[in-house]
Amino acid sequence: MSVRKRKWTTAKGVEKEAWVVDYADGNGTRRLKTFDKKKDADAWEAKTTVSIDEGTHVADRATVTVKEAGVYWLEDGTAAGLERTTLDQRRQHLNEHILPFLGNLRLSKLSIPVVRQFQDRLRAEPHGTKNQPCSADMIKRVTVSLGSLLADAQERGLVARNVVHDMSKGGRKRKKKTDRKPKLKAGIDIPEPSEIRLILEHSKGWHRPLIITAIFTGLRSSELRGLRWADVDLKAAELHVRQRADRYHAKKYVDEGYDPIGLPKSEAGEDRTIPLAPMVINTLREWKLKCPKGKLDLVFPNGEGNIEFHSNIVKRGLQPPQFAAGLTVPALDRNRKPKVDKEGKPIMAAKYTGLHALRHFYASWLINPKEKGGQGKDIKTVQTLMGHSSIVMTADTYGHLFPGSHNRDELAAAEKALLEA
Repeated sequence: MSVRKRKWTTAKGVEKEAWVVDYADGNGTRRLKTFDKKKDADAWEAKTTVSIDEGTHVADRATVTVKEAGVYWLEDGTAAGLERTTLDQRRQHLNEHILPFLGNLRLSKLSIPVVRQFQDRLRAEPHGTKNQPCSADMIKRVTVSLGSLLADAQERGLVARNVVHDMSKGGRKRKKKTDRKPKLKAGIDIPEPSEIRLILEHSKGWHRPLIITAIFTGLRSSELRGLRWADVDLKAAELHVRQRADRYHAKKYVDEGYDPIGLPKSEAGEDRTIPLAPMVINTLREWKLKCPKGKLDLVFPNGEGNIEFHSNIVKRGLQPPQFAAGLTVPALDRNRKPKVDKEGKPIMAAKYTGLHALRHFYASWLINPKEKGGQGKDIKTVQTLMGHSSIVMTADTYGHLFPGSHNRDELAAAEKALLEA
C-alpha cells in the first residue's frame, strides 16, 4: 500500500493534482482511493491497513446501495421461513421509512452521524404513505430493522461495519432513565378488579364467552382466535394452548394456499395448560351448544365458523361493555390532544383499547395475594401460565406487582440475631 501524488491535465487544459492511495484489498484486487489532501490520504491508509489485516475491509466499489441490500435482506427472511407478519414488517420499514432517506446511499457511506441524521429526519419530516413523521417508538423499530439489514449485508461481505450496532454499543453509557418503558400501572394499563366486574356485567352477545375466557386465562388474542374445542377439556377444567391464528386469514390469502394457523408465539407458550375457573367452564359449556361449526373446530369463530378478525373482537366485544359501564377516556389525536366533535364536545373512547389489557389483568390476578382477591402464585408459575419465553420477561413486565417482603419486626429480629451471634 502506498500514498503518492498524482498530476494530470483535463481535456480543457486545466492542471490538477490529488493524493492517491494505491493498495490491494483482502481479495488481492488492486484499488485506488483519491484524496485532496495528503493528511487525509495518510489517515485513510493507516485505518485501511488495519481493516485489511483484520479481514473487515470492503472497498467502495465492492459494496452496494441500501436499496440493493434491502432486496437481499427480504429474500433472506423469506428463505429463513420468517412469519408473514415479520416479513411484512421488514417490507414496511424498508419501503416506508428507510428507502426514502437512505435508499441510494452506498453501505460504505453509512456512519453513526449519518444514522443519527436519518433518525432526526424520521422524527421531523413527513414521509411514507401516511405522509407523517415517525413516533419515537417507530424510530426505534426502524433503526433495529436497519441494523438487521446491515448485519445481513455484513455477512455477505458487502459492508465492513454495522454502524447501527456500533451506535447501540456506544449508546449504553448515554442511555437516559427516560429511555426505559414505564411500569404497567393498575387503572391505566391493567384493569382494576372493580373494572373487570363492570366489563363482565355489561358484556353481552356473541363475544361474551371470548371476553370471559380472556379475563380468566390470559391468552393472547391470536391464541384465543386459534383455540380449538379439541384443546378444551371442560371435565378436567383446563385448556391447552397448541396453536394460534395470525392476521392473514382473509379469503384471498387462504386461496393463495397460505395457512393462517401456526404455533404459539414462543416455544414456552406452546402446549401449555391453563386451569379454567368455574365461570369459564359454565360459559363455554353453554357456548358450545350454539357455537358456529367449521372445519377448523374453533371455539371463537366468526358466524361462518372461520377465524374471527381481531378488530371485530375489539370493536364488538371489548369496547361496548366499557361504554355501557362508563369506562371511557377522552379520545386523543396523534399529537396527544383531546378530539372534539363538530359541536366542540369531547369525543370519548374506551379506556382499554386492546385485549392485551385483559392479559395484563390475568397476570396481576395470578400475582396478587389471596387476601387481596388474587392467587398468590410465584414468578415461575406466572411465567409458565403466561407463556413467556423467559422468566426475565416475566420479571421485567410484572416484577413490580409482586408484593414486597419488607417487615420491620423481621428486620429487627434478623439484626439482633446477627449482632448477638
